Amino acid sequence: MKYSKAIQLLSLFSIVLILLISGCSKDEDAAPGATPTVSETSPVNNATNVARNNAITISFSTEMDPATINASTVLVKQGTTNIPGTVTYSGTTATFTPTNSLLALTTYTVTVTTGAKTLAGKPLDSNSVSTFTTGGSTSIRTIVDLGAAGDYVIVAKTAINNASTSNITGDLGLSPAATTFITGLALTNATGFATSAQVTGKVYAADMAAPTPINLTTTVNNMVTAYNDAAGRVLPDFIELGTGNIGGQTLTPGLYKWSSNVTVPTSIVISGGANDVWIFQIAGNLNVSSAVNVTLSGGAQAKNIFWQVAGQATLGTTSHFEGTILSMTGITMQTGATLNGKALAQTAVILDSNIVVKK
Repeated sequence: MKYSKAIQLLSLFSIVLILLISGCSKDEDAAPGATPTVSETSPVNNATNVARNNAITISFSTEMDPATINASTVLVKQGTTNIPGTVTYSGTTATFTPTNSLLALTTYTVTVTTGAKTLAGKPLDSNSVSTFTTGGSTSIRTIVDLGAAGDYVIVAKTAINNASTSNITGDLGLSPAATTFITGLALTNATGFATSAQVTGKVYAADMAAPTPINLTTTVNNMVTAYNDAAGRVLPDFIELGTGNIGGQTLTPGLYKWSSNVTVPTSIVISGGANDVWIFQIAGNLNVSSAVNVTLSGGAQAKNIFWQVAGQATLGTTSHFEGTILSMTGITMQTGATLNGKALAQTAVILDSNIVVKK
């Protein structure tokens, strides 16, 4: 019995000792004097094809002193040149947001210096260094070839409906739908086309005299090919810019890609030279708010701007838009909206007292 009790006491003592040792170990790990480390960076070290709008995040093994996480301790460089940006800190994560878009196909170095310290004043043992390389293209993108669809200001498959007096400059084409699916333009029929007081140009539909039907078939096929071309472009420069909200942005030339909707709640600027190209790949809807303006600067031209929209494109009342809209689902211009470019839809184009000018 005595031996049995002794064994029981010894076992109990062993369990308590193990628990105490375990607790001490945990306390040591969480001790204020523990040396911090960089546990993760994004982009990860040696990452390639990184979007040029990418923010850079650094996660630490423990909470740091926010006063020591700043532009002096979190550095991003291209070679020996410092990249300007802002540094923020929350929880255990620092974020470096570049002031300007990063350059395409360029290697950058991210350094966190030993000036970064814990709340207890413990610094990193040594500088943490990682690198990444951006994607995109260093050459000017080629334009999207619209083929015969480029000869029109509006092309649709199912309908062109106008709810009030509009002012349209350029030809209109509808196919395979017939003339009756063009409404609100008060058409005057001619041989192979129609005219309208609201259109500076001609109006074509699939049921008009030859060679209009075959010409429109080619036009619509070219429109679909152009849509697929724009949607299929690779090596984007900018990915998920603004998480889909691009209000207030200045958009430089390049290929942009979003996996869902894009909204434009405030005015934007498309800035670049006369030969620069912009292609916007939008997997969802494009929604431009009322009275919002898309303006061009630096010589940028509407004919070199392409909005590929898998969903519905909607231009809000009195908004102004620039570029060619290639929509799979449809284009709606609300009351008083204006467009310099082209509206090319694989379903319907809906108008309401709009100004549309072919560019």
